[in-house]
Amino acid sequence: MTRLDESLWPADTGRPLVGLSVGELLRRAAADAPGTAALVSVAPDRADRTWTYRELLDDAERAAAWLLGRFRPGEHVAVWAPNVPEWIVLQYGAALSGLVLVTANPALRGTELRYILNASHAVGAFYVDAFRGTDMASLIGAVLPEAPDVREAVSLTGWLEEVRGTGKRAGLPDVDLQGPTQIQFTSGTTGRPKAAVLRHGAMVTNAAYVRERCGVPEGSAFATALPLFHTAGCGLAGMGTVYDRGTLILGEVFDPASLLSAVQRHRAAILGAVPAMLHALLAHPGREEFDLGSLEVVMSGGDTVPPALVDAWAEAAGAAASAVYGQTELSPVVCQTRPTDTREDGLFTAGQPLPNVDVAVLDPATGAVRPIGVEGEICARGYQRMIGYLDMPEETARTIDADGWLHTGDLGRMDARGYVTVTGRLKDMIIRGGENIYPREIEEVLAAHPAITHAVVLGLQDPAWGERVAAVVRLEPDRAAPSAEELHDFLRERLAPYKTPAEWYVTDDLPVNAMGKVQKFRLRDRIAAGGLRSL
Repeated sequence: MTRLDESLWPADTGRPLVGLSVGELLRRAAADAPGTAALVSVAPDRADRTWTYRELLDDAERAAAWLLGRFRPGEHVAVWAPNVPEWIVLQYGAALSGLVLVTANPALRGTELRYILNASHAVGAFYVDAFRGTDMASLIGAVLPEAPDVREAVSLTGWLEEVRGTGKRAGLPDVDLQGPTQIQFTSGTTGRPKAAVLRHGAMVTNAAYVRERCGVPEGSAFATALPLFHTAGCGLAGMGTVYDRGTLILGEVFDPASLLSAVQRHRAAILGAVPAMLHALLAHPGREEFDLGSLEVVMSGGDTVPPALVDAWAEAAGAAASAVYGQTELSPVVCQTRPTDTREDGLFTAGQPLPNVDVAVLDPATGAVRPIGVEGEICARGYQRMIGYLDMPEETARTIDADGWLHTGDLGRMDARGYVTVTGRLKDMIIRGGENIYPREIEEVLAAHPAITHAVVLGLQDPAWGERVAAVVRLEPDRAAPSAEELHDFLRERLAPYKTPAEWYVTDDLPVNAMGKVQKFRLRDRIAAGGLRSL
């Protein structure tokens, strides 16, 4: 093994790029394995729905024709829905028709959805009528008058039947591998979500590399309820399984009993889940009744995977672990552990970089490559880098420097073998159950409450979720103090539920540095010491 003399991993070019667009990926799989099950959609309240590769391609090609009857190649269409199978059909239909898919979290509420539609210049919006008790149809109906670019909003109820009645087109548009296939929203120092534009070839190749590093036999089934609006769901799980001619066992929602049953029923070899999901699956009261012996690899990421959790899955299913590290802007994975890595490497590092990507640990102040083992900012460059942030050239330039390095905002170190260890974050971000939560967004909403003069949102360590959201507020002295329930409801009306703090604290003074910036680490210390009053 080559030994590095500084924290710079040069791209391993021994593995070629895949060289397929998202649509062509599905075409090749349907040609190779037409009768193989491509997609099995599972839900707790209905029977499985199954597509072979031939059937999935047929639906996707008809969807492409349907879309081109309403939209033009290059335009953006948004999907605001949970993991329904129509999401997958739309993804491949959009790819074949040259449209760019904008993915939106179904937990978003009106203000957030309006921002996504307008910032992405979406001309179409696809949605489910209801989700987890929320009237999605009414919500999007209220938003559309303030989203002038949207020409057509389409309920996914009955859409697939309409698509199947559409004739195929003799010729579909040529698709550029380097052209955009998806827009996924992320955030950074501004706290406002940014639209990262991702390439066809980047998403396909990255998904293929991750699948290969898992080391399972070709054609294996991948079970997951990871959300499709994340690159992990639609890319790593979805495209990676198509690349390998396997079967995607897709949970419409995360329901432990339903997913465990699907693993057993379909003999899944890979289980993909964030640590919070893995905790919930193990804690399910009937878990021991399920035969999980088919599992070979449990793949996780988005947060630190505790050693005890890895050991528990090894005991419960005999499965090895593979951890992924990256971010949306990198399509998304940069480093990954192998199931065959040593226990120490598998538990305490993010693994080695995937093929065809340069990875370096740079001094955040000077940009110089750090010595081996010395902490700095993790940076990457290569095929998988995003095209840029839509309509945000200055943000793009801050993220991608003149040498082509994409700055992740994460702190870490690299050893002489190229194994990367993530040690912290430059970005002020909370990761709860694999979801990225940006404190400033929550703080701005809380600041609008009449009883609050200042709000600070921070993450606290949590054994199940990785981090939980907490808020520290300073109150107006001449007003009645609000209850935690009141503030909870105030946020729930304006933001997605997962962004709502689990804990609320009150303080009369906020610790600040010489520049007046709140020192969140000191607030965490006060909370740990019991020095703040709970609301």
